[in-house]
Order: sequence, then C-alpha cells, then structure tokens
Amino acid sequence: MRFTEKQKLEEVLAINPQLILMLPRFDMKLGFGEKRVDEVCRVSNVPISLFLLLCNVYTYDDFEPSEEDIRSINGKCLVKYLIASHDFYLNHRLKHIEKHVEKIANSAGKVGNVLMSFFKKYEDEVAKHFMVEESSLFPHLLKLEEGESSKYKLKDILEMHDNIEDQLSDLTNIIIKYLPADIMPNERIGVWFDIIQLSKDLIKHAVVEEKILIPYVNWLEGGKK
Repeated sequence: MRFTEKQKLEEVLAINPQLILMLPRFDMKLGFGEKRVDEVCRVSNVPISLFLLLCNVYTYDDFEPSEEDIRSINGKCLVKYLIASHDFYLNHRLKHIEKHVEKIANSAGKVGNVLMSFFKKYEDEVAKHFMVEESSLFPHLLKLEEGESSKYKLKDILEMHDNIEDQLSDLTNIIIKYLPADIMPNERIGVWFDIIQLSKDLIKHAVVEEKILIPYVNWLEGGKK
C-alpha cells in the first residue's frame, strides 16, 4: 500500500511513527492538525511526490520506485533533505549518544578508554562518509540537473563511499556484552536503545541513497534518457 497525498499526515505517521523524523529535515512544522499530506507539503514548499516517495521507501522494505518516480525527483530538495539528515546524525543524535557513552566510559577504567576510542573513531568515519557525499556526490547531482558538466563520475564517487552502518553493532556489543556488569546498567540500556534507533535510521538513509539518489544520478548521467 503506497501512501497518497490525500491521506491526513497524522494517518501516515500512525502507520510509521518513524516518519516524524523526516519532518524537520523538510522544515515541516508540527501542529498540522487535520491537514492532508498535500496541504502540509504545499505550506512547507516541499514537492509532494518526493515526500511520498521517501515515506514509501522508509516504510516498506519491498518498495521499489518506478522510473517515473525517479524522473520526477527534485534534486535540489532531495539534496537539502539529505544534508539536513547528515546534520541531524552528526550534531544531534551522535552528540547525544556521545554524552552517555562518555559517562559510561568514565566509570569503566581501561575498558572505558577502549569504548570511547571506538566511538570517536566511528564518529570520525561517519563525518568522512558524509563529507564525500556533500563535497562530490551532491555537487555532481546539482550540476547535472542544471545541464552543466561535472568533473565527477558516480562510479568514482561510490568507490570512496564506505559503509557506516555495520560498525554500530560492534559498539552495542561493547556496551551490552563486554563491560563489567556493575557499571551503570540503566545508562547502558538507555544508550543501547539510542544506538539501535540511530542504526535503523542510518539503514533507511542508505536505502534512500540506493533506491532514489543513485538511480537519479545514473539517469542524469545518461542524459535523462
């Protein structure tokens, strides 16, 4: 079942509450009352088709965008959304998690030093991953969309594009399985849930790249044929 523009936004969020994380990335405000998706999108100056496409990709694992879906994308709005997602991950969720991880690490002696070092390394790798996208992939998309030539090629960019999702499972293992049992158990459970939530969001972020962003850039590189 695909989401439609005539559904109330509250109905869409009831089907998948995780979609509420999309709203601030589109500068969509809460307090939308009984408004339909199309009404909220128009007020927020968000392309309806792009919003619905993202909702469907985030919600249904087997959803595959059609060629028409890909060709209807507004690249500028997609890039704006993805950059806002990067900011959310780096400057909000990871910083929030870091505070709790640091608190746990400070109580865990040498093992805590390992935990903190691992987290910092992961944080740096996430920042590097996003930097590749923002310094090469996104400018490449925007130039092609404007009909300009680009010094980049998608295949070259993807070779620099590492996976960042899997390592979060290593971090949760350290927190849950390998720290001494008496070290801040409630705090560890709380940060574990935060990391799981971040991991789910990052996985969907990667799916958006795989099913929407990359096919769109491929289409642009092919001359929109």
